[in-house]
Amino acid sequence: MQRRILIIDDHDDLAGALDEVFSHLGHKVKIAETRLQALKIHDLQDYDLTITDLDVENIRSEPTQNVNGLACLPTELVFHPGEQLKAFKIGAANFRRDEFDEDELKKLVATVLDYKARHVDKTETVQNLRESIEFELPSAISLMHVVLDYLMKRVEKLGVVKAEQSNLFVALDEAFVNAIKHGNKYDAHKMVRIAAEVSRAEARFTIEDEGEGFDLNNIPNPLDPDNLFKTSGRGVLFIYNIMDEVKYNDRGNRLTMVKRSDENKIL
Repeated sequence: MQRRILIIDDHDDLAGALDEVFSHLGHKVKIAETRLQALKIHDLQDYDLTITDLDVENIRSEPTQNVNGLACLPTELVFHPGEQLKAFKIGAANFRRDEFDEDELKKLVATVLDYKARHVDKTETVQNLRESIEFELPSAISLMHVVLDYLMKRVEKLGVVKAEQSNLFVALDEAFVNAIKHGNKYDAHKMVRIAAEVSRAEARFTIEDEGEGFDLNNIPNPLDPDNLFKTSGRGVLFIYNIMDEVKYNDRGNRLTMVKRSDENKIL
């Protein structure tokens, strides 16, 4: 199936190569240099996949409308001396799912992230980078595996954790699976939104589903002997034990977690 893909890239770090790859596969690709250009596209809602990779300096003076997942910045930007701020997002809110092909979308997302990880996010170029990363994707476990792998590589490159010495993978995996399984109940028409703000000091993750939410107080205590053989609640316990900060919204469908680098731990 031919897909319409919009790439917004102010430095052509991704656009040129991805245009060649996706066009070769038969997809229709359009490139914009800025969000402002993209927002002027009259049929914006018809694009299946939106990819943005922009310097924050070029975004701050532009409109803040959230059209087709183009808003890709935290509400409050925190600048630190010497840091470069960048925004990266993959949005598939409009991905046609009348005949949803999970494997097709997984390959599209994996192609983008593989190229970015190998050719754009090189270790020597990200040491002073603070990046706002967002994904807006249908509820599919295989997509979460691709996103999880990318995020782990990002935090490791920035020195927040060493993958082989950290359980961060476990916490993120639990959060992603909970959003799809318990939140959206595997409904591919419902979205999972994952945001990460990553710097050398810490990685802050937010995972939000479109489910009804839950009351954290109603989860059985997995440490209670009466619940020894119940799996419910163990994932939440893992998350609290692994992360430095954990917070759910009142509805219970949005989870925010913070993992700090060792030198930035609060004692």
